[in-house]
Amino acid sequence: MKAITWLSAQDPPDHFPPVEEALEDPAGLLAGGGDLSPERLLAAYRRGIFPWYSPGQPVLWWSPDPREVLFPAELIVSRSLAKTLRSGRLTVTQDQDFAGVIAGCAAPRDASPGTWINADMQAAYLTLHQRGIAHSVETWEAGELVGGLYGVRVGRVFCGESMFSRRSDASKAAVATLVAGCVQAGIDLIDCQMPSPHLRTLGSRSIPRGQFLRYLAA
Repeated sequence: MKAITWLSAQDPPDHFPPVEEALEDPAGLLAGGGDLSPERLLAAYRRGIFPWYSPGQPVLWWSPDPREVLFPAELIVSRSLAKTLRSGRLTVTQDQDFAGVIAGCAAPRDASPGTWINADMQAAYLTLHQRGIAHSVETWEAGELVGGLYGVRVGRVFCGESMFSRRSDASKAAVATLVAGCVQAGIDLIDCQMPSPHLRTLGSRSIPRGQFLRYLAA
């Protein structure tokens, strides 16, 4: 019977077990413990691993199989989203308010009053942003931040972490702008981690973890 590997803060940043050892239930759980240092986070992302845990839990590390991804060429822009983008109601920027975006992603939502993006997580990704590794896309309406997303770039893969929306199409506009930026920057793949109905409407799909890891290695 499989069991997860437990890490300590003293372990080297790249001290992760092979992703093939991830559990099937809960799907993708690989390891626990360690810390959220920039070095450990970057080592994790380079191996197709990401942190995700609830308040009161130790840091938990995941690598699900299959992996939800979005290929830039497969982005679906609905007629209503295209109309919103043409209207000029929303303004979309990049790397202008990372702290505001991650705070927006961490804020309670109607369907989920709690949050997994705690203060430690926010501080860790702010550090990655300051080092030019984590990036944000912001959606504004009349000067107010109403949506956005953030994630980590690893070579030619953008690992999306979370998004939020306070207005219709605000997060979708951020994704459309992210995709356009990925095309310009030569990024081949956007990692969505896990499937959701919202992401599927934008064109995401599942691929085998091994295929995803080959994109990371490239």
